[in-house]
Amino acid sequence: MSIDLLVHGGDVLTVDEDGTVVRGGAVAVHDGEILAVGTAEGVRARFSAAEEIDAEGCLVLPGLINTHTHLAMTLLRGRADDVTLQGFLERVLRWEAELLEPKNVAAAVRLAIAESVRAGVTSALDMYWFHEAAEEAARGVGWRLLTGPTFMDVPKPPDGRDFGARLDWARRDLEARGAARGGYRPVVFAHSAYTLSPGQLTEVFALAREFGALVHLHAAENATEVATVEVRHGRRPVELLDSLGLLGPDVLLAHAVDLTGPEIAALARTGTAVAHCPVSNLKLGCGIAPVPRLLGAGVTVGLGTDGAVSSNSLDVLGAVRQAALVHKAGGDPTAVGAEQAVRMATAEGARALGLGDRLGSLEAGKRADLIVLDLNAPHLRPAHDPWSTLAYAAHSADVRDTVVDGRVLMRDRVLTTLDERAAVADLEVLVRSLPSDAVPCS
Repeated sequence: MSIDLLVHGGDVLTVDEDGTVVRGGAVAVHDGEILAVGTAEGVRARFSAAEEIDAEGCLVLPGLINTHTHLAMTLLRGRADDVTLQGFLERVLRWEAELLEPKNVAAAVRLAIAESVRAGVTSALDMYWFHEAAEEAARGVGWRLLTGPTFMDVPKPPDGRDFGARLDWARRDLEARGAARGGYRPVVFAHSAYTLSPGQLTEVFALAREFGALVHLHAAENATEVATVEVRHGRRPVELLDSLGLLGPDVLLAHAVDLTGPEIAALARTGTAVAHCPVSNLKLGCGIAPVPRLLGAGVTVGLGTDGAVSSNSLDVLGAVRQAALVHKAGGDPTAVGAEQAVRMATAEGARALGLGDRLGSLEAGKRADLIVLDLNAPHLRPAHDPWSTLAYAAHSADVRDTVVDGRVLMRDRVLTTLDERAAVADLEVLVRSLPSDAVPCS
């Protein structure tokens, strides 16, 4: 059978339910879908490919999934360091009101995509203004971006829409978007319980559920946020969402750092997922999310980087390492193991997005999102165990090839669908053109 792409020769870490590793394996791809995974000899005997990737000496694994980010924040990278979450928000919200417009978002997203593809990130859930510009940038290079309307009731929103106008606009967006397809689904972003009232949250969730959309929001990022919501609305963020009937398997909470036992039980009971952002949480001094307790309760946990202002990087593999290490600080080296951390960036991330049947593992019938990681560097040898190698030794620079929907977006560390020099240059020109007081250094 003639197919589009054959990746062969490397060890294939499928991240299937059994954690299958195929030594000297191969992945056959056609029309953006995985047709077969097996030994190179067996797969080669069945298929003839128009394009091949020789993965000898490499590890082949599912593409990494960023379950919480704000991609266009690359525009402000390094401009809000060493501050609390509240100090960060005070700065960033003002800058966003002054700086954001579709062309600026598009330029910042192109840079973010270049960074992500280099890091082996094949999918991202992106909450930000002017999502249409971000989608167009991603579509142009073949990268998987999940995004949609964002609700955040703040003074002077960058797009100038009040809440009522935003509801009407979001409905039109969702109507045009249609139902879930392939590795995509509609998404609605309700920023948080401190930027939206209970009534507004209820309206946003009702709209999202009318269209079968995933709802993504920040919740319980730090103790100050929790106290703010409690003072305003009489309940902690997760308590409030539960009391309003807004938790559920179509909901993904970002951060979930400051949780009580009953709140963890509520997330488990309702099937609500969490996007764990360990680097951003540490950098902003928010604390450490109770991931071992969440996992023990049966809550699905994916990994996110947050934006490049609060984490300074879109490196999901770096988040894997941080997640595998930081939870050991309590004295239990088994709290989050290497395999669990890798799964959070792949199969569990896909489940958190409600796309576990389409993404997150290398299995026949799933979308062909995969990466090839070069194992020939000294810091990766010997490679006794692939989970350990990925969680504790590998770096994003070790990613050699990146494939999304069967399309090779990076081959031999060269981007094939995006001019990264132009992406960097365009953003530098944009930054130099900004008013001098728009992004102060302090």
